[in-house]
Amino acid sequence: MSVMAALQGFGIGASLIIAIGAQNAFVLTSALRHQHVVAVAATCILIDVVLILAGVWGLGALIEAHPALLNLALWGGALFLFVYGGLAFKRAWQPSSLQLAQTQTVAQQSLVAALLTVAALSLLNPHVYLDTVILLGSIGGQLPGDEPAWFALGACLASLCWFSLLAWGGKKLAPWFASPKSWQRLDVLIGVIMWAIALGLILKP
Repeated sequence: MSVMAALQGFGIGASLIIAIGAQNAFVLTSALRHQHVVAVAATCILIDVVLILAGVWGLGALIEAHPALLNLALWGGALFLFVYGGLAFKRAWQPSSLQLAQTQTVAQQSLVAALLTVAALSLLNPHVYLDTVILLGSIGGQLPGDEPAWFALGACLASLCWFSLLAWGGKKLAPWFASPKSWQRLDVLIGVIMWAIALGLILKP
């Protein structure tokens, strides 16, 4: 049964993590630009692991009892996404090739700035608490015996596999971004995704 619990955690965790979102878009962009991608991906995994474990062992119930915490994350996250999306649209007006982007971006964004950005994209999104903490916590926390631990392990492995694949895959896609047009399309796509998520947060009934 422990193996089944781990597989269940992996499957549900993967279904929640693998989606086009702000966090995944930032990891992909970091990989394409060769910009602290290992540290960025590792931070995403660490955040997921902490939230998954916290959810399985009771944090989900605390959040449900204090909806003001979700409202704070909602409005803070929406504002951050609007600003980040606006910066992506601004970059789209001045596209650069991969080689130029590498030198410019690494110089402009330090490791600390990259980690703070991915932390904000992760933790200011209320969906991460609804999905990772409350949903996974409610499912895994109800399992008997030691199965919650196995469930959490499976969900954590899903995060590890996904962000590792995203970081590796982004590097493999780098040759496709040797032209300024490719970067322009990517920045426009990222801007649209960020603003769509922000609007979804504040307009959701």
